[in-house]
Amino acid sequence: QVQLVESGGGLVQPGGSLTLSCAASGSIDTFNTMGWYRQAPGKQRELVATITYGGSTNYADSVKGRFTISRDNAKNMVYLQMNSLKPEDRAIYYCNLRQTPGDYWGQGTQVTVSS
Repeated sequence: QVQLVESGGGLVQPGGSLTLSCAASGSIDTFNTMGWYRQAPGKQRELVATITYGGSTNYADSVKGRFTISRDNAKNMVYLQMNSLKPEDRAIYYCNLRQTPGDYWGQGTQVTVSS
């Protein structure tokens, strides 16, 4: 089993920044992909960004150029630096770890963008 714990969510004004962190623990394989997904009220969960163990990244078009995903393999951590936040970025952000076998999720952290 793998446990994921997110932190760093909160309330921020439009144009502001937040950094989300996710700590992974448990039976973690060396080669895995970690990522962030989000779910806004009334909408389905969607991809925000993913990063492989080797550092290859993938972003949703809506966040390209504003968000940056990174990871620290030694600490089993993944981060999401969010800049130029917009009201439409408001959602619960979930950390994900995908390995063979297994697809794990954190409990989520709320991000609210409002003036």
